[in-house]
Amino acid sequence: MAYDAVLAETVGIRGHGDDLVEAYTARPMAPGPRGGVVVIHHMPGFDRESKEVVRRFAVLGYDAICVNLYSREAPGAAPDDAAATARAHGGVPDERFVGDAKAAARWLRDLPTSNGKVGTIGYCSGGRQAFLSSIEVDVQAAVDCYGAFVVGTPPEGFPLQVQPLADRVGEVRAPILGLFGNDDSYPTPEQVDELEKLLQEHGKTYEFHRYDGAGHAFFSVDRPSYRPEAAVDGWRHVEAFFATHLAG
Repeated sequence: MAYDAVLAETVGIRGHGDDLVEAYTARPMAPGPRGGVVVIHHMPGFDRESKEVVRRFAVLGYDAICVNLYSREAPGAAPDDAAATARAHGGVPDERFVGDAKAAARWLRDLPTSNGKVGTIGYCSGGRQAFLSSIEVDVQAAVDCYGAFVVGTPPEGFPLQVQPLADRVGEVRAPILGLFGNDDSYPTPEQVDELEKLLQEHGKTYEFHRYDGAGHAFFSVDRPSYRPEAAVDGWRHVEAFFATHLAG
């Protein structure tokens, strides 16, 4: 009988500025070596759904970690309250995210089971941050799930106030997988087209998949936006993409 188990727990890691930040981890109770995945939570925060994704990657055979990017805004607060506080500040500053993401990647590589390869995956605001990680962090693969404002600028009053990354596409260092809904407003299909054209112009390795009848947050099983067919197909591409780039 095959042994099948994962260990999931909350840990503290030293993130940007050497701050102690909360993170949720899961890893198979099996010998390595294996790749690692940094899960970047969506704008609603470090919630149950984000932790379920971490555990899913452990079941798939990866060491995985998700940093609570709102640890500083609202330590110990419920996810909805912490997210509201973060939105009031325009989201997480890019520099701070990068510091936390580098710490998460380092934590994965320090595990005795690590093969040295790390990927990132992010949803919503985390999709943009996953794209940013392909520029700023030593990763071997990055998955952008409907990340807003990789290109394009947030409208006035929008809860996420960040700068677009269009002028940095030439700096991308890792293969990109992009998963988008054609009914999304942030990013729009036109913005996805723009990003794809930039990746092509700079000769980057990427693959995009787009879904009719799906809008923003189509992976979110607990939300009305959930679209099972798009999510199932999206997961199929995620699994194949990480198997290609994080194996060995």
